[in-house]
Amino acid sequence: MAEHRAIVRWAFGGGDFPKGRYSREHTWSFDGGLTLPASSSPSVVPLPHSNPANVDPEEAFVASIASCHLLTFLDLARRAGFTIDSYEDEAVGVLEKNEAGVRWVSSVVLRPRIVYVGEAPSSERVKELHDAAHHGCFIANSVKTSIRVAEPEL
Repeated sequence: MAEHRAIVRWAFGGGDFPKGRYSREHTWSFDGGLTLPASSSPSVVPLPHSNPANVDPEEAFVASIASCHLLTFLDLARRAGFTIDSYEDEAVGVLEKNEAGVRWVSSVVLRPRIVYVGEAPSSERVKELHDAAHHGCFIANSVKTSIRVAEPEL
């Protein structure tokens, strides 16, 4: 078993807390020493109470899914004998309301663009590797969000 920790800090910096007029800016700190500025998304909490320059939880959720898929895919491709020069993914998550009217990230679409060194796998093999990466990703196995890999643009 492994534990993964994050420290999330927020402090009231003025405004009218009872009326919801306060900054949602906060920080995320991780065990390696990195601290990131975070905030609510302006699509959830309007400006000026959100900071669009900071990472919001929905973006971080999408990034964690895409990052987990990337890392799993790289390892599987390596084990299959393929060498990857670069991997870039413009992942998109959709926030919508469920049947109960509660907002949730219902789906994430991964759009990886992969550059191989030497021989690239067939499109069928790439699909198999992505499927195996999805099933091997710890984050994908932890959420009910629909996750799919988009067909590559030609």
